[in-house]
Amino acid sequence: MSDGITERVLPAFYEQLKDGLTFPLARENSRTRDFPAWRAEARARAAEALLRPPGPGPGPFAPTVRDERPAGPFSGRTVEFALSRYARARGSLLLPHGTGPFPAVLLLHDHGSEFSIGREKVVRPWADPARLPRATAWADAYYGGRFVGDELAARGYAVLAVDTLGWGDRGPLAYADQQALAANLLQLGTSLAGLTAQEDIRAAAFLASLPQVDEDRVGALGFSMGAYRAWQLSALSDDIRAAAAVCWMTGLKDMLVPGNNTLRGQSAYFTLHPGLHRHLDIPDVASLAAPKPALFHAGGQDPLFPAAGVAGAFAKMRAVWDEQGAGGRLTTTVWPEHGHVFTADMQDAVYAWLDTWLGAPAGTSPAGAPRLPRS
Repeated sequence: MSDGITERVLPAFYEQLKDGLTFPLARENSRTRDFPAWRAEARARAAEALLRPPGPGPGPFAPTVRDERPAGPFSGRTVEFALSRYARARGSLLLPHGTGPFPAVLLLHDHGSEFSIGREKVVRPWADPARLPRATAWADAYYGGRFVGDELAARGYAVLAVDTLGWGDRGPLAYADQQALAANLLQLGTSLAGLTAQEDIRAAAFLASLPQVDEDRVGALGFSMGAYRAWQLSALSDDIRAAAAVCWMTGLKDMLVPGNNTLRGQSAYFTLHPGLHRHLDIPDVASLAAPKPALFHAGGQDPLFPAAGVAGAFAKMRAVWDEQGAGGRLTTTVWPEHGHVFTADMQDAVYAWLDTWLGAPAGTSPAGAPRLPRS
């Protein structure tokens, strides 16, 4: 091994750097044993890593409706609102027919190096028919031929999907330009991952604020990068009461190995918070959501997340939820035959889980579904 760069493009001394990461704020390592105090301390550290710009907050949402699709088992609206104090963004909002208030899901789209469509990956496009062929192909490839948002709305959930910076109406970004975008944001005092997280927190607050939505039954759901964003959002936002994440969970040290996709950089910048891992491992951050209901699905054939890393992360989270007497609220499943996909059978399991924890559609609630206090 040389003294310089190795294995695309780890430093030759990367093992020593990994050994130096002890995650002192992890639940099992922290000197703060009181759980609410620990969560507040660790959550504050995670919030610091978002590199929020100084200055005032984003202010009112000031939403407008750009178009509406009333036909079918639910209505669709393209809404535009203030996602930050810098930008307004468009989202696809699906609303069941009826009076509500409805349970709701913030649907977070994946990465996949496909930037021409964002929210259209999970909600069938209606305003721009030119995007339908690409969106349909994407749904066929990764979502079992389904548009997840449409499936949820048909089941009685209000659904919101918003483009992340670089996708759809906020792009399209070129794959090779991701690193430059991330570097330029860092020079401007923030980070690409932090900005994405802040916008997701804002989108959750917008969804919870809608009169058609029951603010006590708002969840987050995502696949791949969307999964990372879903569990991260549950950890950082009190507006999210339950989160389902499909195909994005591992321990950091298990992921930073030769051959792993994250070593390429680029897409990793959407999940890379500077300095955070000096304090917390990936599943430690996800554990800040405890004792909220949480679901994690992994593909046993997923090449992006080695089995050992998935198992270790699941075990770390299990210990936290069990400590809080909330083991029944954490679902971790490995689907042995699946790769990096969100198939129809995985979706059906998620929909049943959402019905349990967010309450059955149309204002009814199954026995035992909790109404958790905001942390």
